[in-house]
Amino acid sequence: MPSHLSADHPAAQPPPHGSVDALISQTRRLRGDVDAVRRDTPADDMDPEGRWQRALCDLAMHQLNDLDEHLAQLRDGPPPVPVGHDEAAPVVRTVPPAPRHGSLLSRVGSAEWNLLTDEASWSGELYDLLGRDPSAPPLTLDELPSVVLDEDRPRLTAMVTDCLIDAKPIDGEFRIVRPDRSVRTVHMMGEPVLAADGSTASMWAVLRDVSELRRSRRTVSETRDSLQHQRHIAQTEHRLAVELQEAVLPPWRGSLRLPRQGPQALDLAAHYLPSSTSALIGGDWYDALELPGGETLLSVGDLTGHGATVTSGMAMLLGALRGMAMADTEPGQLMAWLNQLLDASVQPALASTVCCRYRPETRTLVWAQAGHPAPLLFRNGTGRALSPPDGVLLGATSGAAYGQAEQPLEPGDLLLLHTDGLVPRRDRAAAVDRLLDLAPRFGEARAAQDCVRTVVEEFGETEREDDACVLIARVVT
Repeated sequence: MPSHLSADHPAAQPPPHGSVDALISQTRRLRGDVDAVRRDTPADDMDPEGRWQRALCDLAMHQLNDLDEHLAQLRDGPPPVPVGHDEAAPVVRTVPPAPRHGSLLSRVGSAEWNLLTDEASWSGELYDLLGRDPSAPPLTLDELPSVVLDEDRPRLTAMVTDCLIDAKPIDGEFRIVRPDRSVRTVHMMGEPVLAADGSTASMWAVLRDVSELRRSRRTVSETRDSLQHQRHIAQTEHRLAVELQEAVLPPWRGSLRLPRQGPQALDLAAHYLPSSTSALIGGDWYDALELPGGETLLSVGDLTGHGATVTSGMAMLLGALRGMAMADTEPGQLMAWLNQLLDASVQPALASTVCCRYRPETRTLVWAQAGHPAPLLFRNGTGRALSPPDGVLLGATSGAAYGQAEQPLEPGDLLLLHTDGLVPRRDRAAAVDRLLDLAPRFGEARAAQDCVRTVVEEFGETEREDDACVLIARVVT
């Protein structure tokens, strides 16, 4: 091919081999590091962040592979010019052996178009890149747009025109259609070759197939967009879950006295403890409600799972529980009907709960549970867990029967109800012991709110995998 030089520019000298070899070594080390990062990225197609990370690694590998081969070409220098070559002589096309498939050379070709003779010279690599028969004549500048997609032809025409008329360098991309109908993206860089009088004598260009790079970049962009979309959905769902939870849980803060009239009332306080990961809003609840006739309903529970759907299910359960309690349903029967409600739900779910009715006239606690930790009773500086009646998780089996128990209470007694997310699962066996160890501090507390504060101080900094609720009721005269 003719020398790609204008009359004003001398040939550039190749860089020293040592410096290029050093760059090649650095590139290969970096490529190894990127490959190690990619191998360490979990191969989970359901994780958009993991897909995005792997796509970035793939793109970096493509770039580093090309950089490595470019540097190798720079080190080895340009191919020799045939002996006896005369720039003014007619252009003679030579076709070197086909490069190995997938190499950089198979994706980079060069060409020169002589404006004085209207002849073209293509490298063999360009024939391979465009998928054309090496025995066919090279396309002229007028014929070149015939292999370009219709919508990209104006871009190619503008680049060539600017180069030939205004002597502007070419640097742009367009898509070509190969004879097998496959579409490839080509990056074209070139310059005009000026004659002695300053006119444009010819135009040379290097064309590179960048389809894989563009595909990798699209993958990165798409996975990034998908990740952002997933994050937006998660943020929206989290906001809805928080708003729904705040709307459903009792609005009272601090201490509450129920029933509001009469002796032997309960001094009540409760607290919600979020999980260590604030994005996980679950189905935990606590509730205290004054019933007709002066009795008080106490309940805590946990619908399995996280997110707005679970919080919505929790709201449904709590609403049903309140409604049935207001209809004077006993705790055991109430558990059975809640189980039937979950069993009939479109979305399968499991829930645990404990439900208590406090009768102030007799200071009696009537309660039932569904696979839930039993209430803790503190009296005279010591504590113990109440013996639970029979009861399986809500939604676990159809037609389940639930037992019911009664516990006499005395003035000054303290009841603690909680969900099982106070501590990590591996430590839950010790959670009850830790709560019972708080008995002396509860005995010194003046109000239920002080006892709740003690629990929060003890468990508030725990790395919880789940959210949790605690409800404390103290019998007062």
